[in-house]
Amino acid sequence: MRILVTGGAGFIGSNLVDRLLADGHEVTAVDDLSGGDRANLTAAARSPRFALHEMDIRDPALIGLAASVEPEVICHLAAQVSVRKSVADPVHDARINVEGTASVLTAARHGGTRKVVFASSVAVYGRPAVIPVPAGAATDPRSPYAASKLGAELYLATFKALYGIDYTTLVLSNVYGPRQSPDGEAGVVAIFTDALLNGTPTVLYGDGTQTRDYIFVDDVVEGFARACGDAGGGGRFNLGTGVETTDRALHSLVAEAAGAPDDPGHAEARLGDLPAMAVDPAPAAEALGWRPRTDLATGLKATADWARERLAAL
Repeated sequence: MRILVTGGAGFIGSNLVDRLLADGHEVTAVDDLSGGDRANLTAAARSPRFALHEMDIRDPALIGLAASVEPEVICHLAAQVSVRKSVADPVHDARINVEGTASVLTAARHGGTRKVVFASSVAVYGRPAVIPVPAGAATDPRSPYAASKLGAELYLATFKALYGIDYTTLVLSNVYGPRQSPDGEAGVVAIFTDALLNGTPTVLYGDGTQTRDYIFVDDVVEGFARACGDAGGGGRFNLGTGVETTDRALHSLVAEAAGAPDDPGHAEARLGDLPAMAVDPAPAAEALGWRPRTDLATGLKATADWARERLAAL
């Protein structure tokens, strides 16, 4: 199968590229390298079935690329991912996440693409009334980022109605694992891991009881690989564990994986942070045959091992 991956040099995207190549597919990655890293694709670049195109997804040249490659499936992961940046500059956020998605879908139409698999976010649920959040829960976007992700989801449905392009939306909980950068809008696992390996201070905001649902990147990649088939057309599915982990418990687990002291500092709670989040993955099991396989301790060890090797190579 020919598959195009937007954001293919990023944390999740590059792991997905590796998986798709291992499965025998021909893979084209598109990334403007504003957040992705070409080094993430070092292994992929050795394959004759892989090509990277440095390109903004809004570039009209994407249409020509899709028409040339004729991808059967497009996995759309390229995005502006910072909630704080979306609040500071909602216009830029909309240009990347909404205009960019419209551009990808237009390219899909010109490329004869059968299906688009889209990476959405738990942010679309806002402050859910029920945890774990069921896949059919009402959406309640409370940031421009969440609104743009939801807007992109609506474009998927619109292009299916107009042109018959199938889609599957995968709502990702807190993804962690190898290749996640500790810089910028990083996940807390990457931040804790990098700091603890470097012997620099870590901070818990609030009383440490805030919870999140942490899902290992390999499990997320498995979800995308399954969604590239015929299953799950027109649906939205949560990729998470359904398990809440407090910030304090997470710090202890990361410290253990890093072989570092479990002694975080404390700071005032940050305005707007959700007190709790977890998503129900059951519909993904039913429709896609997908289940999370990696327990948190195992995933954190793999992440710490990768980060340790990365630091040693610097």
